[in-house]
Amino acid sequence: MKEEFYTQKRWVNWINKVRESKFELTDSGEGEGGAVFVYIMDDVVLACLKVIARWEHGLISPEEALAATDTIREIVNEDHDSLGEDADMMLASLKASLAAVFISSQSYIAGGYDRDTPLPDLVKAALEAEEKEDLEGVLTAIGQIGARVIGGESLPEDVSSDMPYCMVAELLDGIDAIAAAMLGDDSYKDEDGSDAEDES
Repeated sequence: MKEEFYTQKRWVNWINKVRESKFELTDSGEGEGGAVFVYIMDDVVLACLKVIARWEHGLISPEEALAATDTIREIVNEDHDSLGEDADMMLASLKASLAAVFISSQSYIAGGYDRDTPLPDLVKAALEAEEKEDLEGVLTAIGQIGARVIGGESLPEDVSSDMPYCMVAELLDGIDAIAAAMLGDDSYKDEDGSDAEDES
C-alpha cells in the first residue's frame, strides 16, 4: 500500500483553523491567532522530513521520495477561498517559506548539491540572484543551503540578522523551520510507516 505522507484533508483542516482564528494583524505586526501559522509550518516540515527519513532507511526509492514531496507541495499550493486580507497575506508568506522546504528536501534527496561553498557565501549568492531577478538562481542557492541543513549543518545565526525583508529572507525562514524541527520532535524518523493523524 502506498504511504500517504500528507493529505488534502489535513491541509483543509489547517485552512479551516486559520478561518476560525479570524486572524488580523496588529500595529506591532503580530496578530491574534498567529500561532496557527507556526503549527502549519511545523506540520508540513515534519511531513517532508518523514519522506526523507523513509528514503534514508531504504523504505522508498528516490523517485518515490521526490514524488511524495511534489504531492505535498501541490496540496499546499492549491487555491482556496479568501480567509480575509490579513490571513491571506500571512498564508502567502508561509507558502513562500515552505517553497524553501520543498526545494531543500528535493535537493537533498537528488544529491549533487554544493557541499563545499561556505553557507554564508551561498546566502550571498541567493541575495545577488534576487537583485538580478534571477528566480532560478535564488532557488538553486536556497536548495543547496537547505539540503546541507538537512544533512546536519547549521546556518550561522548572524547570516540573516541584518537582512531586510525580501524573498531570500522568507525562504530562509523555511530553512530555519527545518533546523528547528530536526532539533525538536524526531518522531518523523520512526520506521513503522504509519501515517500521521488527520487531525492536528
